[in-house]
Amino acid sequence: MNFKKKWGIMTKAVVLMLILLIPRTIIDVFGLDIVPINTIVGAFITGAIFTIAIIFTGTFTDFKESEKIGGELAAALKALYNDSRVLLLADETPAVVFRTHVRDLHHTIYKCFMENNWNLGDLNHDMNRINNDIRTLSYANVAPPLIAKLRNELGAIDRMANRIDVIIRTDFIPAAYALAEVATGGVILLLLFIEMDPYFEGVIIFAVLATMLIGLLLLIKDMDNPFEFGSHTYADVDIETLVYLESYFDSQDVEMEQLNSETITGR
Repeated sequence: MNFKKKWGIMTKAVVLMLILLIPRTIIDVFGLDIVPINTIVGAFITGAIFTIAIIFTGTFTDFKESEKIGGELAAALKALYNDSRVLLLADETPAVVFRTHVRDLHHTIYKCFMENNWNLGDLNHDMNRINNDIRTLSYANVAPPLIAKLRNELGAIDRMANRIDVIIRTDFIPAAYALAEVATGGVILLLLFIEMDPYFEGVIIFAVLATMLIGLLLLIKDMDNPFEFGSHTYADVDIETLVYLESYFDSQDVEMEQLNSETITGR
């Protein structure tokens, strides 16, 4: 899987380049490669590559921002869970229910990622339940600073959930994509008819430039939705922290049960 993630886009680009070599060879055989190499052609190719590089830089910046969201979501969920363990309550039932709902929210978030279906309705439902739990804890006379901290963490999760929804639903400047596609198509069309001798030297130049341009274009499109997971995607953000959180919650639940049993035994 790691090999596929690393080389998948390059493999697609090479396959498309090999397909394009067929018309390039036909054009060369029939002597239709009539465009001479000059400064204007060089400037056009350089400008197209520069344009695609700028678009790639913008997409990469958004991707790096998205890469932080998985860890920040895990940290906020972990903080909610751990804060509920330090509440001084005569009856622990509200805190237990609160932790259960935090785990439900974690399951919903992870499920949305894995199924490539960011269901904001389900997430809002789970967050509303946690919000009601915070209200119950407030009625139980939990210290206001702790209530405020719980609300802040839940608000942070809400902001990140909405941010992910916007990233998934929207594309990175559709006009920029059109410009990148036109630039790539223009350069490849020019390379098909450009006169490059000797033949094998021309094939190598065509293969390198076509593979690079097609690969960059495919990478830009894949990076535009960094939260799309599956075997057909290659540029995905890391959500391993969310995966680890499940075992962390399990271990903390076991620890809480042991602590409670020791307290009862001590009494």
